[in-house]
Amino acid sequence: MIKIKTIIAASCLGLAICACQKNQSEEEFMYSIDQFADIEVLRYQIPDWDNLTLGQKEYIYHLCEAAKAGRDIIWEQNFKYNLQIREVLEKIIKEYKGDRECKDFQDFMVYAKRVFFSNGIHHHYAETKFFPDCPQDYFGELIDAVKATNEKDFILNVIYNPNEYTHKRYPGDDKDIVLASAVNFYDGVTAKEVNDFYDAMSDPNDKEPISYGLNSKVIKENGVIKEEVYKVGGLYGKAIEVIIGHLEAAKAVAENDLQKRYISELIEYYKTGDLKMWDQYNISWVGDTDSDVDFVNGFVEDYSDPLGRKATYEGIVDYRDAKASERTVIISNNAQWFEDNSPIDPRFKKSEVKGVSAKVINVAVIAGDNYPATAIGINLPNADWIRKEYGSKSVTIANITEAYDKATAQAPKSVLNEFAWDQNEIDLIKKYGYICDNLHTDLHECLGHGSGQILPGTPANALKEYSSTLEEARADLFALYYLADPKLVELGLLDSPEAYKSEYMSYIRNGIFTQFTRVELGQPNTEAHMQNRKLIADWCYEHGLENNVIEKKVRDGKTYFVINDFEALRGLFGELLAEVQRIKSEGDYEAGKALVVKYAMDIDPDLHKEVLERYATLNLKPYRGFINPDIVPVEENGKIIDYKVVYGDDFLQQQLDYSEKYGIL
Repeated sequence: MIKIKTIIAASCLGLAICACQKNQSEEEFMYSIDQFADIEVLRYQIPDWDNLTLGQKEYIYHLCEAAKAGRDIIWEQNFKYNLQIREVLEKIIKEYKGDRECKDFQDFMVYAKRVFFSNGIHHHYAETKFFPDCPQDYFGELIDAVKATNEKDFILNVIYNPNEYTHKRYPGDDKDIVLASAVNFYDGVTAKEVNDFYDAMSDPNDKEPISYGLNSKVIKENGVIKEEVYKVGGLYGKAIEVIIGHLEAAKAVAENDLQKRYISELIEYYKTGDLKMWDQYNISWVGDTDSDVDFVNGFVEDYSDPLGRKATYEGIVDYRDAKASERTVIISNNAQWFEDNSPIDPRFKKSEVKGVSAKVINVAVIAGDNYPATAIGINLPNADWIRKEYGSKSVTIANITEAYDKATAQAPKSVLNEFAWDQNEIDLIKKYGYICDNLHTDLHECLGHGSGQILPGTPANALKEYSSTLEEARADLFALYYLADPKLVELGLLDSPEAYKSEYMSYIRNGIFTQFTRVELGQPNTEAHMQNRKLIADWCYEHGLENNVIEKKVRDGKTYFVINDFEALRGLFGELLAEVQRIKSEGDYEAGKALVVKYAMDIDPDLHKEVLERYATLNLKPYRGFINPDIVPVEENGKIIDYKVVYGDDFLQQQLDYSEKYGIL
């Protein structure tokens, strides 16, 4: 599971613009390269590249190409007409000869960039359809001017109609959530039909349950419900064939035989679509804890599916940051202590924690559902039975969190200064916020997702559409609870027993208030990670009212949330963790639904209006994402002698280049 995707760590909401030239020293490196709508685009650096061997660089290069080759898949998964719309936008951008400086064309360009950033016409985080500011007639004139499509009226209706395809993943319960969602996992089927279809396949007593439906689209054809599987010769087959070609090239230069084995298993899975082979690949992959270079490539996370079954395509290629990994090794080595001392019911604890490995990494590419907006931490695989029997691998992404932090530090204004109650709070967060936020990610990914166990007979998908929110809440609560434990100081992970307070302050303020700068006024809170944070913050606020654990204060007409009793708050985190773990372990759908519906979805309209107005005065963007560096082969006398890193500085150009190179479907 990913800690947060699209993703801005709670304490890293500030933004910055710094000027410089590419390929210069770190002090001069330009992190911010573009801003539009509610988005800022950053760059990240690939540190210590020259310390890698030529073989490692070649291995990384081919894995990166494999990751990027699946780009079209995520576009089509997000919405069935996204690729058609992207083609129209690109033709206009490249060929329009009219006035490109007028306001209407500039508004068109902002819309195009938003589409590129979101891999489609629905907001990458809020999941609602967004619209161009230029008039529909003008957009039609642009289409005509370059003969962009023969289906102009249809395309314009898809883009502009406010009543069609409004939500990528429908958030309410007043409609059939499958029929009302624009995401392209289903066609002509209802939620009940899909659930019945998979329930008939599943065996609740299977100790190694298959993730049925993970890599397929469900359709109804001549009244018969069936799957279109993502594989060679199946759905997305052309792109998968290209991915396989690059994986074969990577396998030939892999660091060791274990890497070669699980790449072969991944290739076999892509060829057949066999989910048993996907499980075998994950078992082999999770056992590789010694290799320096690693990757994720496949249909992994189910956040976008309204039913929590279907996975989106994603890719990441990375290598170990040895120095920073020292802290995650300490956490991993003490996994059993954390499990044994968790405040959950002993029935749900693992008697033996197996195979927990963790490291800090630097990414060389982000792709698919992790591009342009990416995770800051990852824990995989997702199958609970594999976690229990074989363990899990967790990573914190150092060069991404560093880019966020440096951009934030250089900002002329900050969310912290605007929303923190006093200077003591600001000083504590400036002193400990970065390390505690990284530790929160480490604990969330390394141990939180792998903690606890499901009781025998509990179906893997028992929590259905609420599973992602509750799983992220469980991992966050685990991390929050243990951040305040003296064990972290004892282990040398923190140098002060007061440090954890910085993360508690940031988390509560963000979960209950500041994160809603990312949601349009009047809209519900729909994204799983944001729901998780709101659930935790609001539940703790309500359950701590009697003892004034968290106090809502107003000064000069501005609202603040101040923690009065940190130890009591830790106790509330533990109490909620115990309940969320019970819900997951027992598969208590109704209790899970009640928590999410009551605490995670509805935003207080007065607070929402206030936070948007105050945030607007800061002239910041609530969302950030990245362009990738390019890894380029260096040839001499017809032989590749090296691979160099080139840092681009044009978001739009990278999008156009990727369509040219990786536009396969």
